Amino acid sequence: MAQSKKLFWSSAFLFTLLASQPALAQSPSQNPTVERQPVTPALATPKPRLDRWKPRDRHLIYVTLPGTLVENSYRNGLGIVVLDANDGYRFIKRIPTWAPAASISPEQVAGVAASPVTNMIYLAMRGRLGAFDLKTEKMVWENEYDGFCCERPQVTADGSALVVGSDLKDFWYVVNPRTGDLITKIHAPQSNNAHNLNISPDGKLAFMAPNGPVMSIGDIQSGKVVQTIRFGDNVRPFVLNKDASLIYANTNKLLGYEVADVKTGKVIKHVEAGGDWREKVKAMEARGKYPGHHCESHGIALVNDEKEVWIVDNVNEKLLIFDNTLENPKVVAEIETAGNAYWITVGLDGDHVYLSSGDVIDTKTRKVVAQLKDEYGDVMHSEKLLGMMFSSGELQRVTNQFGNGYGDFNALGQVTSVAAR
Repeated sequence: MAQSKKLFWSSAFLFTLLASQPALAQSPSQNPTVERQPVTPALATPKPRLDRWKPRDRHLIYVTLPGTLVENSYRNGLGIVVLDANDGYRFIKRIPTWAPAASISPEQVAGVAASPVTNMIYLAMRGRLGAFDLKTEKMVWENEYDGFCCERPQVTADGSALVVGSDLKDFWYVVNPRTGDLITKIHAPQSNNAHNLNISPDGKLAFMAPNGPVMSIGDIQSGKVVQTIRFGDNVRPFVLNKDASLIYANTNKLLGYEVADVKTGKVIKHVEAGGDWREKVKAMEARGKYPGHHCESHGIALVNDEKEVWIVDNVNEKLLIFDNTLENPKVVAEIETAGNAYWITVGLDGDHVYLSSGDVIDTKTRKVVAQLKDEYGDVMHSEKLLGMMFSSGELQRVTNQFGNGYGDFNALGQVTSVAAR
């Protein structure tokens, strides 16, 4: 009986409530006489925040593949792998470039450069040069020129010229970065086997290094060689200081580097690591084993505002840090790496360096803080990568593939000095 009474009074209460609020009992579609009322903003359901989807600055690392001759060409696949430097180097995507048949060994990426002025990234392959729009990620142009292209492209800060080496010949091409059209060639007969290339920060000079002992310096506008410098042995990776008055270069048969004065055309310093590295190299060669790229030190960078010179030690599989403030630079620190490295790229703001072993090193703490991995979690081995800063899909700043001391190129067509270096 008590239960029946309780059910009765509950039903009565519900009926009274519905009867007193007809607008809630019937929807506007059921009762045309009921008007739709505006929702008071204070009572509106909050909209989900979409701030994270708005265009924002993005610090990305573009790793080009296959980017080394030392590792298996298909180790990390083909294309450009993009990583988020602000999110633990998380994989973002893989941009397709060229897709050769699986039965054919792919062309190696022989160099990479990008320009905030043109908003393009340029890939030199052993056989062609191609430009990709960074906003659409589509190829804009490609060119094989006379069939002797290409090695290590560089774009001037103002985006007016792109210089790229021939494939082991004695000349360098100067082309239009927007169209790929050939402008001229810089012939350097003393620098056969064109290989590495650097450009002065003012965009006037091309530093053209062969796999040989004589580096030629060419005037980009006139296409003429204006200086030659003979190093102690074949020139390998090299970097320029802030005003391109000095060249720091790895050479064959040297665990260390040489420094050349651009104005005089003379080598002014021969710097080498201590220890028994020569005996170790002899023992390696006796076993039929050689340092990476057959070079004791294949990788160099100016770091921490040029106070330090970092080089790769291919004999002991580590990095060596020289104090560049001393008249006679000496090793002040060593960094163990996960694997043998063959190249050093300095990142934006100079706070990290990226090794071709995939290691990421903090330049202040000198610690390995991350590794560059592809979408499968495999460490990537590439000597051709760039750090880039974007805003709304437009490139604002870009590093150089070489660890130069003069900083980055920006969207204003200028060099952004990096005090941290």
